Amino acid sequence: MSMTIAEKILKAHLVDGEMKQGEEIGLRIDQTLTQDATGTMAYLQFEAMGVDQVKTERSVAYIDHNTLQSGFENADDHKYIGSVAKKHGIYYSKAGNGICHQVHLERFGAPGKTLIGSDSHTPTGGGIGMLAFGAGGLDVAVAMGGGAYYIPMPKMVRVTLTGKLQPWVAAKDIILEVLRQMTVKGGVGKIVEYAGEGVKTLSVPERATITNMGAELGATTSIFPSDEVTKAFLEAQGRGDVYVPLSSDADAKYDEEYVVDLNALEPLAAAPHMPDNVAGLAELGPIKVNQCCIGSCTNSSYYDMMKVAAILKGKHIHPDVSLTISPGSMQVFHMLAKNGALSDIISAGARILECACGPCIGMGQSPESAGVSLRTFNRNFEGRSGTQDAKIYLVSPETAAASALTGVLTDPRTLGEMPAIEMPEHFDINDSMIVLPSEHPEEVEVQRGPNIKPFPLGEALPERWAGKIVLKTEDNITTDHILPAGSKLLPYRSNIPYYSNYCFINVDPKFPARCQEQGGGVIVGGANYGQGSSREHAALVPLYLGVRAVLAKSFARIHKANLVNSGIVPLTFADPSDYDAVELLGTISFPNLKSEIASGAQITVEAGGKVFKADCDVSDRQRGALLAGGTLNYAKQSAK
Repeated sequence: MSMTIAEKILKAHLVDGEMKQGEEIGLRIDQTLTQDATGTMAYLQFEAMGVDQVKTERSVAYIDHNTLQSGFENADDHKYIGSVAKKHGIYYSKAGNGICHQVHLERFGAPGKTLIGSDSHTPTGGGIGMLAFGAGGLDVAVAMGGGAYYIPMPKMVRVTLTGKLQPWVAAKDIILEVLRQMTVKGGVGKIVEYAGEGVKTLSVPERATITNMGAELGATTSIFPSDEVTKAFLEAQGRGDVYVPLSSDADAKYDEEYVVDLNALEPLAAAPHMPDNVAGLAELGPIKVNQCCIGSCTNSSYYDMMKVAAILKGKHIHPDVSLTISPGSMQVFHMLAKNGALSDIISAGARILECACGPCIGMGQSPESAGVSLRTFNRNFEGRSGTQDAKIYLVSPETAAASALTGVLTDPRTLGEMPAIEMPEHFDINDSMIVLPSEHPEEVEVQRGPNIKPFPLGEALPERWAGKIVLKTEDNITTDHILPAGSKLLPYRSNIPYYSNYCFINVDPKFPARCQEQGGGVIVGGANYGQGSSREHAALVPLYLGVRAVLAKSFARIHKANLVNSGIVPLTFADPSDYDAVELLGTISFPNLKSEIASGAQITVEAGGKVFKADCDVSDRQRGALLAGGTLNYAKQSAK
C-alpha cells in the first residue's frame, strides 16, 4: 500500500490501534523534550508514576522559558528539574544553551524518529523528517516511562511548493501563506506534509521555520522529506550517522492538497491578533513601528541571524525603534561572535538578549502602550507580549531588520540586492552546557523548593452533576487567554494554588472568585477552544478551581487531551445553535453523566430552560480516564 512520509513513520511506531482515520492509535516514542515552564509539572507527574529510569532513546530537559530570575522561584524549579534529570536518565540543557527546539534540531533530532515535547512547537523537528508532536506534560511523562502516546489517526494534507523563493522572500512568508489558505483551525486533526520541487531549494532552518508554525494551523504536526539537504545539515552538525532518507510514495493518497507558488510569493505579515490574519506588506502600508524583535524558536537559527547581520552591517536602526536579537542557541551565538556578524548587529544599535524564548512568551521586552511591535515569532495573540493593547505583527527576519532601519513597516525588497548567505559546511560544536545523567542515580537527591506544590487530581465522575456556568467565551480562546504567561506569572507554573488567581484574568477578571463562590462549575466555549500552547496548566488550574466540564463548539487537539488527562469532561454541542441558549451563571446539569460517558452515548444537558445533547468524542481509553477522574487515577486503577 502506498503511504505518505508520516504514515510510514506511524506504521513503524504503532503499538496500539489501527491506522484508520479518527481511530485512536498508540505510538512508541523515541525521544522526549520538556522546557522549564511545563517541565516541573511533567517531572512531578513522572515521579508520581514510580519509574526509576526513562525508557526512551533520548529525553532532554531544557531551560529556556523562565530564565529571568527575579526571585528564588525560577532558580528553584531549575534546580529541581536538573536533579530529576540527573537521577532518572535525562539530559539537561542549562539556561543559556538555547531554545529547546533550536538545540534539539541541532544536537538530538533524527529523521524517522518520533518525538513528543511539552511545548506546542515541538513539530519544529519535522524540518529534518521527524514525526514530532506537541503534548501535555503528563503525556510526556507517560512516554518517558515507556508508555504509548495516543492520538486520533490524522488526515493527511499535502502542501506542494512549486518554483523557488525570490530574493528577500523568506520561509516565514511560506508558512504565513499556508496560514492564509488554511486558517488557524484548518489543520486540526491533520498532518501537513510538504512536497514539490520547491522543497529541495529550502535549507533545514527554513524547513524548521515552516514546521514550527504549523502549530498555528492547529495541525497534529508537519513534516518535510529527509533528503540530501537534511543529510548535509546533520553532517555539518557532526551527526551524519543518524541520517536516513525519507520520502512519500509517488502514489500516496492525501485528504487535502494545497499549492504555494514560491515564484509568486511576496513578503507577508500576520496582523493583530491572529497568525492567520495575513496580508501583503503593500496592503498594510508603511505603519510606524516602535519595536522589532528577532528570534524565538521560529526564526533564531544561524542562517536567520546571518541574514539579519548582513542587512544591518554598516547601518544604524531608526532612533524611534528598539531592536532586540535573541540567538536561538549557544552554537548560533558563538558562531556569530566568532565571524564578526555579532559586531555588525551590535554596531547597528541592536540589543542582544540571551539564548532563550524571551519576548515570545512575554518574558521581558513588552512594547509600550498601544505600541507596534514586529516580531519574527509564531504567535501574536492579544496580550501575549505582556502589553494588553499592543499591536503585534508576525514577519520574517528580513522584514523586521529592514523595518528597524526605516522606522516603518518596510518591504525588504526595497533594500537592493539581497546578500548571499550560505549554510556552513561545519557548525561549531560545544555541548558543555548539556549535563549528562548521573552514572550513580541512587546517590542523587531530588531538590524541591518551597514554591513547588502538589498538582491537583480529579475526582471520579458522579452519576449526576449540576452547577453553574462560570464562564462563557467566544471563538478562538487560546491557552494564553486561559492562563497568561509572562515574567510575573511564569515563575508560578509549579504553584497551582497561586497561579489559579490569574485564570482567565484577561477575559473575565472575576472568574477565579466566581469559581470559588460557586464551588466550580462549567465553562462554555466557542470554536477552537484551547488553541495555542500545550500548557497543561490551562486544564490543571481550572481543575483546581472546580471546573468539571468544558462545553464548546470545538476544541484544539492538545488542550482537549489535557482536559481528559486532568479529569475535566470535554463536550461539544451536538447542535451549535444550543450555544446561544446558555448564559453566564445559568444553571446547567448532566442528569446521566456517568452512565452516558461509560456507554459512549450522547450526553444529556439541561440548561437555559431546555434539554439538548452534547457529544463526548473520546476514545475508550479516555472514557476510562474520565470516569476515574483523570489519566493518573486511571493508570493507578488499571495497575491494581
